[in-house]
Amino acid sequence: MQASLEIIQLGNPLLRVPSEALSTTQIDVALPLLKSLEQIMLSHQGVGIAAPQVGEPLRAFIVASRPNDRYPHAPLMEPTIMINPVLLWQSEEMEKDWEGCLSIPGIRAKVNRYTHIQVRYLNILGDVVETEFTGFIARILQHELDHLDGIVFLDRADKLDVATEMEYRKMMGLD
Repeated sequence: MQASLEIIQLGNPLLRVPSEALSTTQIDVALPLLKSLEQIMLSHQGVGIAAPQVGEPLRAFIVASRPNDRYPHAPLMEPTIMINPVLLWQSEEMEKDWEGCLSIPGIRAKVNRYTHIQVRYLNILGDVVETEFTGFIARILQHELDHLDGIVFLDRADKLDVATEMEYRKMMGLD
């Protein structure tokens, strides 16, 4: 694993590499990396970040929704590391809304996502957790799950639904 972690950006081929599941014995080795993801995410005002975004092809990410400058209306959620997450179920209902990505700075796009999902993952202790998420947090999880498969949000966006961060902020009345 890298000594100094940096967010890789669109164009770096590592962002497109499908990640590999961690065995329970690998969790302890990967734990320092997984915990450092939170600090990287927070320092860039993110609400989630996946290991592949720092060049590590591991099936793990952290979700930590909370209001910030990039997402002023985000709900509060305790930072949660999810290892080997699997989407078990999704609602039929979908919603198109704006997303951004720490690996694609300065760009936003509307992406259609399921409004309600159920996931299974391992926590940092190796325990299996099954839970459901709705709304914005369900959106974050689907975005991060995509990263684990080498998919970025622009792959799912209509080309007419893309804007620069500056134009997005104007549209949303954030500036």
